[in-house]
Amino acid sequence: MKMENSHDRLVARVSDTLAGLLNVGSEQVSSEVKSGSQRGGGPDLVIRSGGRTFVVEVKGSAAAGTVAMAVDRVRAHALSMGADAVPLVAVPYMGAVSRRLCEEAQIGWLDLSGNGVIVAPGLHVRVEGRPNQFRRAGRPADLFAPKSSRVVRWFLMHPGQGLAQRSLARATGVDEGHLSRLVARLEEQRYLVRDEAGALSVRDPNLLLDAWREAYSFDRHHLVKGHVPARSGETLLLELAKRLSKLGIQHAATGLGAAWLITRFAGFRTVTMYLDRRPSGPWMGELGWREGDRGANVWLVVPNDEGVFQGAVQREGIRCAHPVQV
Repeated sequence: MKMENSHDRLVARVSDTLAGLLNVGSEQVSSEVKSGSQRGGGPDLVIRSGGRTFVVEVKGSAAAGTVAMAVDRVRAHALSMGADAVPLVAVPYMGAVSRRLCEEAQIGWLDLSGNGVIVAPGLHVRVEGRPNQFRRAGRPADLFAPKSSRVVRWFLMHPGQGLAQRSLARATGVDEGHLSRLVARLEEQRYLVRDEAGALSVRDPNLLLDAWREAYSFDRHHLVKGHVPARSGETLLLELAKRLSKLGIQHAATGLGAAWLITRFAGFRTVTMYLDRRPSGPWMGELGWREGDRGANVWLVVPNDEGVFQGAVQREGIRCAHPVQV
């Protein structure tokens, strides 16, 4: 069989992967594959094994938006083939957010790295923990890179609101060329939708937030930990905010301290503050600062991008990051 493109090559590997998950020989699995030109509106692949029919939607990316679209499509394909058809989503490697999407939708999934969860009458398969065999060399394109995250954050801060691309560039400080490329990729992965007037809005805020959280690493910021004597987390938070304001250092509380400011519900001991620069030694000494991880109750964070300050507001005299960032 001649492979037309990379998608067809992925499709061709699904049958063997499914056979492995079912613990049967490849001769016990028969598959019906259609090329892209033949597929039309139907599924990528239909596989029969052990009296079961598996209907498979194959995607080259496990981005949450792409998988959410595949879940909807494969469910419809399976229903059209009868109540006994088992829907599956197949990707090269399934990340945690996309796994949860499938399982919450009660749709089976497998990846070509050998993982999968498939549940049907008389069948329960769960294989996890196998490493990603499809890591690309070099630095992958990142929808949630620091500057790109300004755009993602802005959409999440304004759910349900249509945003013009030019005003989005002004609001986030992202140049229009970079923004145009980023928006195209966010649309392609179905995180954004565009109305007839061209205004953009987030399709599913929870899905976009989960995808950003999965890609996010707090360690990418410059983090300094230390201890400051204080009676309580609340007292320490207020004292730090006062000192930073007096010094003219841009700052915003985040972490559990910020969650407490927003909801009055989260108890906390450690105060975490974004700062636009690290304070000087003398100021730190006045607080009784002792740097080090042991007993640390203050995390000072110089962020890898100033976008973390987007939407920060005063809450009870303390500048606090936007709830999306927190």
